[in-house]
Amino acid sequence: MPPKFKFTKAEITNAALEVTRKIGISGLTARSLALELGCSVKPIFGQFQNMEAVNQAVLEAAGNLYQQYLQTGMTSSKYPPYKASGMAYIRFAKEEKELFKLLFMRDRSGEKIDEEKEKIRPLLDLIQESLGISEENAYLFHLEMWIFVHGIATMAATGYLDWNDEFISKTLTDVYTGLKGRFSERGAEDGCN
Repeated sequence: MPPKFKFTKAEITNAALEVTRKIGISGLTARSLALELGCSVKPIFGQFQNMEAVNQAVLEAAGNLYQQYLQTGMTSSKYPPYKASGMAYIRFAKEEKELFKLLFMRDRSGEKIDEEKEKIRPLLDLIQESLGISEENAYLFHLEMWIFVHGIATMAATGYLDWNDEFISKTLTDVYTGLKGRFSERGAEDGCN
């Protein structure tokens, strides 16, 4: 009969997520994870084939946590849904610095952008509906807005700035309003409105 492992896959993943939160993904090793669990490395490799599999589980768990931030923000009614998505992104960067870096500040050159576009489909639909612009213009609008939001989030995650939510909200409104005017004019010129 195979030996029973002291920890489940979920428990090991949660511990790996904690290690990543504390010291970043580069600090997640079999040794640091075993230390977090208070065991040898044997239970880890009884549940995972290698550390690459553990890293993948952490990436997935961090993504799920980010989705919870997004969902909570967009359903809270504190901000309009599209603005709430940007505020949630920045809040995640402020509160989960290392997980934000893992998800949004890693080398993603091998990933396909078309797959990412489908992940933001609900946001594109919000933009199209509220501004009356084409899908292509909604995508460009979102990219320009996201560049701004990502900049704030990156500076928050790296400790470069610590703006309060009120100021961040105001800056997002300013940029949104400017883009809205420009894309509404563009849409009128293109016959997309």
